[in-house]
Amino acid sequence: MDVWAGVVMAAGIGKRMDSKVPKILHGICGREMIAYPVEALKNAGVSRIVVVVSPESQTRVKDLLGDSVEYVPQSRPLGTGHALLQAASLLKGQAEQIIALNADLTLVRPATLKKLIFHHLSRDSYVTLLSAIFRSPGDMGRIVRDEAGKVVDILEASEMAGDDETASEVNGGAYCFKAAWLWDRLPRVEKAPMGELYLTSLVAMAITEDGRVEALVSKDSEEVLGINNRLQLAQAEGVMRRRIRERWMLEGVTMLDPASTFLDASVELGQDVVIYPNTMVLGRSKIGDRCTIGPSTVIQDSVIGEGCKVVASFLEEATLEGSVDMGPFSHLRPGTYLESGVHIGNFSEVKNSRLGRGVAMGHFGYVGDASIGANVNLGAGMVTCNYDGVTKHRTVVEEGAFIGCDTMFVAPVRVGAGAITGAGAVVTKDVPPNRLAVGVPATIKEGKKTRQGLTS
Repeated sequence: MDVWAGVVMAAGIGKRMDSKVPKILHGICGREMIAYPVEALKNAGVSRIVVVVSPESQTRVKDLLGDSVEYVPQSRPLGTGHALLQAASLLKGQAEQIIALNADLTLVRPATLKKLIFHHLSRDSYVTLLSAIFRSPGDMGRIVRDEAGKVVDILEASEMAGDDETASEVNGGAYCFKAAWLWDRLPRVEKAPMGELYLTSLVAMAITEDGRVEALVSKDSEEVLGINNRLQLAQAEGVMRRRIRERWMLEGVTMLDPASTFLDASVELGQDVVIYPNTMVLGRSKIGDRCTIGPSTVIQDSVIGEGCKVVASFLEEATLEGSVDMGPFSHLRPGTYLESGVHIGNFSEVKNSRLGRGVAMGHFGYVGDASIGANVNLGAGMVTCNYDGVTKHRTVVEEGAFIGCDTMFVAPVRVGAGAITGAGAVVTKDVPPNRLAVGVPATIKEGKKTRQGLTS
C-alpha cells in the first residue's frame, strides 16, 4: 500500500469564467491551469495522482497530461466532496493518506505541500488544511479557531456578510486526510441546500468525533489564490510571471525592465542573456548563452543559439544557430533555420527555409520554401515566388551566389554556386554555376561571370 496518493479535483464548470472553454484549460504563462497542481504534487513526492474530470473535458485533459496520472469522471458537478468521492473507486485501500487539491490552486509550491504533508503526519491528524491570512479575503472560506487556537469550523464567505475587508485566515483549497477515516466518513457528508457535497463539512465531522483538525498557515498568501473569474486568472498570471522572471534573474539573466518582460513557464534561458523591454519569450523557446533579445521582440516556440542578437522582430517555430543577428522589424515564420553567422536586417521575412552559414539578407525581402547556400548575398527586394495558386515550390540558391536587388525567383528554380543575378531579374529557369542572369525574363549571358561583368 502506498503511503500517499493525490487527487486533483478538476470537474468544475467554472461558470464565472463566462467561457466555452473549461476553466481548468485556461492558460497561465503558456500552460493550462490543470498542469500546475499536478506538477506540484509530483514535485512534492506524490507519485500516484488521480484527476477528477468532467465528461466534457476528459479527452482534452488526457491529451494534455497523458498516462502520468489516472482519471475518473464526475458526471455532475456536485461539489468538492462529491468529486473526491469519485476517486474512492481507485484509491480506497490503496494509500494510507490522501492529499487533495482544487484544480485552480496553480500557485502553491511543492515545498509548501511537503510542509503540509509533514505537518499532517507529525500531528497524526484526521484532516489538515492549508490556509493563509488575507486582508481582503473576498469569496474565500474562513477558518474559525477557538481561544486555544484550534480549528473549530470553516465558514463560507456568504456566512461572513459585511466582513470582506477584515483580515482573516482563509481555506487554501489543499487538504490532507487519513485515508481510512476519509473513505468511511465522506459518504456520510450531508448535502448543502443546493444538493452539493463539500469537503469542508468533514472538518466539523472530525471535530465532533474529537479527531484532530490542523491548519498550516502558508507564509505566502499568494499561494492559495483561487481562480473563479477572468480577473483572478489575470492576478494568478501576474504572480506566476513575476516568479518566473525572478527565477531567471537569479540564474544569470539580465532584464532591463522586468515588468515589461513576459516569459512563459516552459522557456529556457542561458547565462548572460540580456532581455530589453517589451519582449515576450513564449512556449517552449530556448535561448542560448550571451544572447541579446529585444526590445519589442516576440519569440514563440523557437530555439536560439549562443551569441545571437534579435532586435524588434517576431520569431515563431524557428531555429537559429550561434552568432546570428536579425532585425529590426523582421519575421521568421515556422520552419525557418538560420545557420551560424547569418545576418537578417530590417523588413525581411523567411518561411520554411534554410539559410546557410554567413548568408546576408540586409533588408526588404521574402524567402519562402527555399534552400540558400553558405555565403550567399541576397539583395534588397529579392522575392521567392513560391506559390502558383495551387502548390508551393522550392527555390535553391547554391553557395557563394550573389543575388541582385529586386530579383524574382519563379519557383521551382535553382541558381548554381557562384552565379550572379542582375538587378530586377525575373528568374524563371535554372542559372548554371558561375554565370550571370539578367533581364525579364532573365537570360544567361555568354562567358564566365565576375563581379565586374563577363569574361570570354
